[in-house]
Amino acid sequence: MYPLLLELGPLSIYSYGVLLATAYIVGLRFALYRADKAGLNGQRVLDLGIVIIISALIGAKLMLFIVEFDRFTSDPGQLLVLLKSGGVYYGGLLVAVPVAWWYIFNYQLPFWTTCDLFAPGIALGQAVGRMGCLMAGCCYGQATDSPWGITFSNTLAAANVGTPLGIPLHPTQAYEAVTMLFILAILLAGERRWRSFPGRTFWTYLLLYGVARFTIEFYRGDPRGLVFETIPTSQFVSALIVPASLAMLVYLRLHLGSTDASSRANA
Repeated sequence: MYPLLLELGPLSIYSYGVLLATAYIVGLRFALYRADKAGLNGQRVLDLGIVIIISALIGAKLMLFIVEFDRFTSDPGQLLVLLKSGGVYYGGLLVAVPVAWWYIFNYQLPFWTTCDLFAPGIALGQAVGRMGCLMAGCCYGQATDSPWGITFSNTLAAANVGTPLGIPLHPTQAYEAVTMLFILAILLAGERRWRSFPGRTFWTYLLLYGVARFTIEFYRGDPRGLVFETIPTSQFVSALIVPASLAMLVYLRLHLGSTDASSRANA
């Protein structure tokens, strides 16, 4: 599409970087809005959001380096690609979650309530970020004959991330962006309509995203590392996250849900 938005002398402004920054800002602003409605300390939530962003960036790039280890070690010049790329989402998640949990415990924020506050903002940020992938040509899909296939023609995309040119591809970036908006809608509607208990929104997000990502991986065409030389890394992680999310939803529903119900009955 349009990997390079504009050039100002020696300064190049890339669409992916702009939309990635927008994704983080939009997601964080939404979390702050929700924190204000919940009566939480806005400064603590802002600091937590910044910690999440930094740790997610580090984790995403680290996982990209791991899953494409041979590529980066055989050609040191490819490390520039690593610096410019957003990395692997699950790598960011796997690092950001324990760092965020440490922050929450350290500053004594309500644990699951805080996690619930951030989940919809993460989904919204992902929707925006995936459009950055579409603009840059990364995270592209397999060849397709479907009428909604997208054909890339920008040579910069091919040079930067190896995007196939002149071939209709599944718009997997758009698949995920649209899916994340649906997940966002489900999370927000669920908070209003379903029986609430702390942690439900967070684990529902992980459950729905895991299912979506597992499915979309079947249509991805970009190299992204394999587990056991057969399963894409993100699909493997999704296969672990989905049952874990179901187990946590059942556990929290039985324990925290019953506690909430007792509290209301005694009020």
